[in-house]
Amino acid sequence: MNAPTPDAERRARLLDGAHRTLSSLSDVLNPLGARFAEAGHELYLVGGSVRDAVLGRLGTDLDFTTDAHPERVQQILRGWADNQWDTGIAFGTISAAKGADQIEITTYRTDTYDGVTRNPEVQYGTTLDEDLVRRDFTVNAMAVRVDGSGTFEFVDPLNGMDALLAGVLDTPAAPEISFNDDPLRMLRACRFVSQLGFTLAPRVQQAIVEMSGQIERITAERVHTELDKLILGEFPIDGINVMCETGLAARVIPEIPQLKLEIDEHHQHKDVYWHSLTVLKQAIDLEDGDPDLVLRWAALLHDIGKPDTKRNEPGGGVSFHHHEVVGAKMVRKRMRALKYSKQMVDEVGQLVFLHLRFHGYGEGQWTDSAVRRYVTDAGDLLPRLHKLVRADCTTRNKRRAAKLQATYDDLEQRIARIAEQEDLARVRPDLDGNAIMELLGIPAGPQVGKAWKFLKELRLDRGPLERDEAEAELLKWWADQPKG
Repeated sequence: MNAPTPDAERRARLLDGAHRTLSSLSDVLNPLGARFAEAGHELYLVGGSVRDAVLGRLGTDLDFTTDAHPERVQQILRGWADNQWDTGIAFGTISAAKGADQIEITTYRTDTYDGVTRNPEVQYGTTLDEDLVRRDFTVNAMAVRVDGSGTFEFVDPLNGMDALLAGVLDTPAAPEISFNDDPLRMLRACRFVSQLGFTLAPRVQQAIVEMSGQIERITAERVHTELDKLILGEFPIDGINVMCETGLAARVIPEIPQLKLEIDEHHQHKDVYWHSLTVLKQAIDLEDGDPDLVLRWAALLHDIGKPDTKRNEPGGGVSFHHHEVVGAKMVRKRMRALKYSKQMVDEVGQLVFLHLRFHGYGEGQWTDSAVRRYVTDAGDLLPRLHKLVRADCTTRNKRRAAKLQATYDDLEQRIARIAEQEDLARVRPDLDGNAIMELLGIPAGPQVGKAWKFLKELRLDRGPLERDEAEAELLKWWADQPKG
C-alpha cells in the first residue's frame, strides 16, 4: 500500500481539526440542525465559517445556508434563538443570536446581476451546489452538513480544500464573470491575501488587472470597510502589494502606488513606497495586544506628501520640505472621500502632521515649553505617536538607529519627568473663563476666548503659574489690547 502524500496527511489533519472544532460547538449546532431536519429541511454551515474551522480560527460568527425560505427559517428559530432579526430578509437572510454565537441563515440562492451595481436580483435556488457556485472564492465554497446527528459531513464540490492546501484564491466560475457580478470581490481578494496569507491564482490576478476600473461601481463605504479589514490582517503588506500590482490601489487610494515614484531622501530604501511598508511592519511590531487601525493607517500614509513636495537639490540631493503638512492635508482629503468618520480622519491626519516634529529635538535641545507643546498637540494620540516615530526609524546604519532610539528614549523620559510635576494630559490656563471675566470686567464673548488662549500659551511656555502671577500677566496683556 502506498504511503499517504504530505498533502493527503495535511488534508486529513485539517479535517480532523475542523471536526473537533465543530464538535466543541455541538451545543449550538446539534439542536439547530435537528430543528431543521425535523421540519424537513437541509442545513449547512458554509463559506468563511467552514474555511475558518478548517484553518483552526473559527470565531463566534456562524454562517449557514438552507433550502428553507426566510419565513420558514423564522418559524424554525422561534423558541430556540435568544433573538432574531430580519434586516437581511430581502437577500434571503435571517440573523439570530444564541448565547455568544451570532448566526446568519440564508436560503439557497442563484442570483443574477445587472452589471451596473453590485446588488443582485435575489433568486432562490433548490440545491446546495447552485448556492456554492455563486460564491466569491472556492475556499469559501465549502460546506458542512448539520443535521443534529453529531456527525458533520464535509461537502466540497468545487475543490475548495485543494485551493486551501495550496494557499491559492480562485473563483468557482470564470473570474471575469464573478467580478463583473460583484466588483467588490476584487478588493476582497486582496483582503483575503492579507488575512490568510494566500496568493491569487494567475487568472484571478489577470482578471483584476483588466477589470480594476469596475471597482468604481462600489460605494466608498464598502471600499473603506474592505480596506480596514485588509490593513488589520496578519499580512497587510502582501495585501497592499497585490492592490498596487493589480491597479486597484490606483482606483481607491492612489496616493499609495504614487509613492513608488519617489526616492527616499536618506537613500536607505528602494523608494518611499517600500519605506512606508517597512514603517507599517515596524509599527505593527510595536502594537500592544489588538491591531491598532489608526496607527496602521498613519504608518502606511505618513509619507504620502513626499511626491508633491519633492525638490531636486544642487549636488544631486533630494528634499521633501514640509511633506508632513502636505501629507496631513492629503490624508484628510482621501479619508473623507472614503467616508471615514471625523474622528478617524482627525486622528490619522494629526499623526501624519506630527510624525516629523521629533527630529527637531536634536541632542535634547528642546525647552520644557517645546516638550509641553509636543504632548499637548498629540493629546490622546501620544502613545500612538511614540510608536509611529519609533517605527519611522528604518535606517540600516545600526549606530544611527541606536542613536535615534536613545534620543527618543530621552524625550519620553523628559515627558515623564515633567508629567510628575504637571498634569500634561490636561494643560489648561491657570484661570478659567469666569475668573477672566471677573478680573477684566468683561462679559462672555470673543475677548474671553482670546484671553483664555493667551493664558494657555503662557501655561505651555512657562508651566503652572501662581494665581497672582497669572492675573498680573493677564492684566499686562489686556492693557495692550485694542478696546472698543
